[in-house]
Amino acid sequence: MSNTIQIAVRTLVEHVFSSGSIDSRFRSQSTLLDGTRIHQKIQKTYQESDQKEVYLRTDHAFKDLIFTIDGRCDGLLFREGEVTIDEIKSTSLPLDQLEGDGRLVHWAQAKMYAYIYAKDQQLQEIFVQLTYVQVESDEKKYIKKSFTLGELEVFVNEVVENYYPYAKLLYDHRKERNESSKHLVFPFDSYRAGQRKLAGAVYKTISEEKSLFVKAPTGIGKTISTLFPAVKALGEGYLNRIFYLTAKTITRTTAEEAVGRMRSCGLCMKSVTITAKDKVCFKDETKCQKDYCEFADGYYDRINEAIIDIVANESSMNRNVIENYARKHTVCPFEFSLDLAYVADTIICDYNYIFDPRVSLKRMFEEQKKSTLLLVDEAHNLVDRGREMFSASLNKNLFLQIKKEFKNVNKAIYDSVNKINSWFISLKKINGEQTEFTLEQLEDKLVLLLNQFMEAAEPVLQKEGSLNLLELYFKVNAFLKIVDFLDDHYVIYGEQDRNDVTLKLFCIDPSKLLLKIGKGYRSKVFFSATLSPLPYYQDILGGKAEDYLLSIPSPFREEQTDIFIKPLSTRYRDRERTKEKIVSMIHSLVKNRPGNYLIFFPSYHYLLTVYEQFVKEYPEISTLHQGAGMSEEEREAFLEQFKPNLTETLIGFAVLGGVFSEGVDLKGDRLNGVVVIGVGLPQLCYERNLIKDHFNKKGKNGYDYAYIYPGMNKVLQAGGRLIRSEEDQGTIVLVDDRFLQRHYQNLLPAEWRGFTEI
Repeated sequence: MSNTIQIAVRTLVEHVFSSGSIDSRFRSQSTLLDGTRIHQKIQKTYQESDQKEVYLRTDHAFKDLIFTIDGRCDGLLFREGEVTIDEIKSTSLPLDQLEGDGRLVHWAQAKMYAYIYAKDQQLQEIFVQLTYVQVESDEKKYIKKSFTLGELEVFVNEVVENYYPYAKLLYDHRKERNESSKHLVFPFDSYRAGQRKLAGAVYKTISEEKSLFVKAPTGIGKTISTLFPAVKALGEGYLNRIFYLTAKTITRTTAEEAVGRMRSCGLCMKSVTITAKDKVCFKDETKCQKDYCEFADGYYDRINEAIIDIVANESSMNRNVIENYARKHTVCPFEFSLDLAYVADTIICDYNYIFDPRVSLKRMFEEQKKSTLLLVDEAHNLVDRGREMFSASLNKNLFLQIKKEFKNVNKAIYDSVNKINSWFISLKKINGEQTEFTLEQLEDKLVLLLNQFMEAAEPVLQKEGSLNLLELYFKVNAFLKIVDFLDDHYVIYGEQDRNDVTLKLFCIDPSKLLLKIGKGYRSKVFFSATLSPLPYYQDILGGKAEDYLLSIPSPFREEQTDIFIKPLSTRYRDRERTKEKIVSMIHSLVKNRPGNYLIFFPSYHYLLTVYEQFVKEYPEISTLHQGAGMSEEEREAFLEQFKPNLTETLIGFAVLGGVFSEGVDLKGDRLNGVVVIGVGLPQLCYERNLIKDHFNKKGKNGYDYAYIYPGMNKVLQAGGRLIRSEEDQGTIVLVDDRFLQRHYQNLLPAEWRGFTEI
């Protein structure tokens, strides 16, 4: 590893000079667009001899490190023998209020560019100009100063000296990390069957800069089998950062434990776990405003010290550790975890930090992506999560509410929401009594009206707007972001409910956007026990023809599990008729094979119906059931009941596809059997039928894509709770006559196909 540190000018000066508070009271969403527009407008006024977007780079030695500093300056002006670096900044503030926080960073950025150019061209003097443009009035303010090369040299030395302790800390750590990863051995006595094959495939995928889709059975140890080769790739210089992406808290814990296990075998690695903002916020309300929250007030004045402290002293920066240091340094724990994501080796977080266009880690530059790996755990969940992230909706009542609130208060907002409300009313009239309907395209008129609403709301929100207005503003902004993505992967549809009407931009096929957002990363590995059928997931998760596919057979013996199929109808219309037979089948099962059981139902209502009947007929058997909207503590208490070596039977009634059917690890005698009621098909609904029709038109089996594959995935996940190790044994009962149909049987794992019909 060379002693060179590569850093962008902007990153460097922001690290050294940023100050002030987090204040998300309101920031105009058009700022970025205004900035781009203003930059282009000013650059058009340049003379023929001037240059724009000039790439500049220099190597600057300091102590034992060499800093490669680079970036693009906005303008290089040549006027009357003078050379001027032009730095263009747009601002929503009145120009006479510009003194303060940002100015220091702006000057520092421009002076860095001036130093690089003057040094390169051997100029003894160079001018620096800050060009400020007020976004609303287009008024301009020019501030120009001259500097000698000697003055700039002193300045750059001071900046690098200030940055050095942080850079040195990371440099020394990465050197130690790479050495330790080279010597790391697999952190278990031996590989389980299939683990070595999976680890080898992941390493090959990284070394060849490909993507991999893996179906690997539950209990194989997928987490360590994907993280271990990734860590080895770090030591070989292929990677500099690993993202472990997951949909559930419980799988995040598994990833933390896997990294911890490698650490105990000598690995030097910094990992950070990002927890959702509302979970880690120290305040009663999640309100990031300096006059409300002391952890937001002055955040940027204290954050560098907090980062150096935690990175110097901790390896596992999980929720508890981050909260402790956040309190110690009085910084926001959520923003702190995001800042740590840029310095950690492994980041464990939810899918949305990478894939959601509204919340992703925006400062991940293309250069960094090239040395970053995405490990996508339980990747089957990314299908519906992708649809959710790339969809947006608006409903009429939100605008009606703001119309009432701002009548005689603000004419611009009132007129704006009144027009949008009228647009929704005309949409209702056109579609008459239809409760659901599709639109061929989105009217330009609506997009124009929504943009006008944004413009009318911004000045009010910058002062201190109403919470309802702020909520609507962000909803409209999210909607307009999705408008830019609209293509043949989308359906635009409306739903009417009494006086309200909802308009939804529904991303039916998230493959194109997942591919686009994942572009630039060195490698992506999508894995799950239920990534079946593989070609379906490769297609819908944005895979390409050249990607690798791997299916690993179960390492467990067939005789560890007894599989039974009970061919009763669990279709909605037959549930009341077959309820008694299901109750008696459950009783017969636990009587003949006592132990701990989980019974999964396709809906909460169905669960309660059978549960109540069972408890009424067999009150002597211990039972518990999943509650609606259970807290984390309640979930843990539920699972805690499943103790090993119980003398009496315990039956837990749970929902298929819910919190207990995935990521739950009840080893040994904690779980003796699983019963799955139904084939898990999502309820028939308008949205699912739109998915079906969309894929039928594409020449694929739309019913499989919309209903059967997602349904059977839930069945396989639930069944996967049972056998977690070579020692486990148990019973799986699949209750539905459709399990005897060939199409459904082909989707069952090979080890389930030797079933007995009961």
